[in-house]
Amino acid sequence: MSTPTPAGAETAPPAPTAAPSAARPAVSARPPVAPPDRRPAPSRPSRRRWAWLFVLGWAAQVAVRLVLASGQTVPVATPDESGYLFAARVLTGGADADMSYGTVYRGGYPLLLTPAFWFGDDPVSVYRGALVINALISAAMLPLGYLLLRRLRVRRRWSYVFGHVTAVLPSVLFYSEFALTDAILPVMLVGWLLLVHAWLNAPPPAGPRSSARLNLAGAGASLIVAYAYACHTRGAVLLAAHVALLAAALVFRWRSWRAAGLAALAAAAGTGAGMLLNRSLLPHMYPQGDNDLGGNVVRRLTSEDGWGWMLSLGTGQVWYQAAATGGMAAIGLVAVAFVAVRPAGTPLGAPGRTRALALAVIAIVAGIAFATSAALPVEYRIGNYVYGRYLASITPVLFAVGVAVLLRASPRTLLWASASAATLTVVAACVVQWYAGDLLTLYKHTPYDFPETSFLTWDWESFQLWHATAAALVLLGASVAVVRLRRSGPLLLAGVLAVVAVGMSVTATDRIARPLVRDETAHTDIRQKIDLHRQRSIAVDWNVPWTIRLSHYYWAWWSDGSVFDARWTPPPRNVDMVVLAWPKDKPAAESWPKGAPPGWRIIDSRRTVQGDWVAWAR
Repeated sequence: MSTPTPAGAETAPPAPTAAPSAARPAVSARPPVAPPDRRPAPSRPSRRRWAWLFVLGWAAQVAVRLVLASGQTVPVATPDESGYLFAARVLTGGADADMSYGTVYRGGYPLLLTPAFWFGDDPVSVYRGALVINALISAAMLPLGYLLLRRLRVRRRWSYVFGHVTAVLPSVLFYSEFALTDAILPVMLVGWLLLVHAWLNAPPPAGPRSSARLNLAGAGASLIVAYAYACHTRGAVLLAAHVALLAAALVFRWRSWRAAGLAALAAAAGTGAGMLLNRSLLPHMYPQGDNDLGGNVVRRLTSEDGWGWMLSLGTGQVWYQAAATGGMAAIGLVAVAFVAVRPAGTPLGAPGRTRALALAVIAIVAGIAFATSAALPVEYRIGNYVYGRYLASITPVLFAVGVAVLLRASPRTLLWASASAATLTVVAACVVQWYAGDLLTLYKHTPYDFPETSFLTWDWESFQLWHATAAALVLLGASVAVVRLRRSGPLLLAGVLAVVAVGMSVTATDRIARPLVRDETAHTDIRQKIDLHRQRSIAVDWNVPWTIRLSHYYWAWWSDGSVFDARWTPPPRNVDMVVLAWPKDKPAAESWPKGAPPGWRIIDSRRTVQGDWVAWAR
């Protein structure tokens, strides 16, 4: 094992993204609000009580998720949910679903959903099973949030309390109600950060047991990022940050060649397996190709307008996380940036390994925000300019760092951090306003894009940039004020943040998710008109809106789904059911070009706000 350099010689350096004041507590004007515990190790009964607290807490978090998701019966975050469900169906040997010219949905998350197919026998039961899997995994944010806060030197009891608050953030809780990678990515990212921190900061192995723990931490972190890469393209950013940390560990001699090599080997093997898995899905779901998001990235990176789009939209994502958390993520981001740029030899400077982790977090934020913006096509919706889902995976980390700053910082440092966070939020809002301008009112408002800011402005019909900014700053000021109360401050802070977070998810479920389910069911559910179990294949006209097309694939769960363009291609006759676009000026019977062949009959027809269609069967 190589000897660590002086920059990383500590056996237990500060947390990966410690607050500025936490790097050298001695310079604070007074002792931190929540100093590190220095009591003896807890006795066996005490450990048993803590174990029960986590078991019961995790069960409560699972229950909250299941209650909120109880009304979800059909994919509404289309096409994402549909893509993952169809991919899981293919992996279990089920029917294909032609999603050609659409975004490629990777196989990592669908692989996790396969148990839902073992117990479900219809689309709704499979979908509900997927949400149960989401709940079981998403609730793990409680123990992971606790461990993260402990690494940030927050006291044990407050780490547990704010672990619960972190677990009910909308970025963790609300997205667990849908079959999306966003349900598990936050848990994966926090788990990776904890493991890679343990791997970087472990003392030199003193025996086989400590060596095994070290290698398990490195391999575990590598496998998590490899799985994240298999789940979503955002995982590529996480994988790149992980590889950079492995390289830094070798360059600065924080870890031996053997330890780094084993971690790299695990990352390579996991990534290779994920690539093979994803490649296996392409012929079943994208037989005619995808929408080439990589081409969007190249065009944006090679043009001046592209850079303006990418940087402005990425800034809009940062603004959203700051506003959605009442400024807490902004405090966390400012604190992480401070740790990253302060050299070890300067006042308040962090050790090299902590700086490396802080730089990795900054790189993940920037990488996800700007890479996803570069790939995003112009969709004529407000969510092009301000959006929260892409950075939701890193939000719990920034939130936890913000909590640690509020609990541990001196008054002067807290004032500096909160002022910097407020400035960051306002400047980011100015960038959004400057670049998007009137498009924030002219483009389509999709309520699903704004679960948190709709709550802050109490407006689910339109987007209010400056009202949301003002509400976030008020919440930030209230958080700073209550935490300064001598005894009840941390508890009041937890209460305020928890009430706001749960309120966001509850109102988003009631005003966004449930209406979408009702509308989607009313627009596309034809189970009462025909036995879909007996329809082994379904073809849908390309001119039928894609949301309706994918819903028909969903309800006809046992059917191979294909697509054709009725303007140029006659409807196929070798399938059991055909769904055609319904022109406004024609009766349903004339929807079949040049007349339906003998033996075909109309089973249903509907005119909806999403589009009009006629279903034929033979």
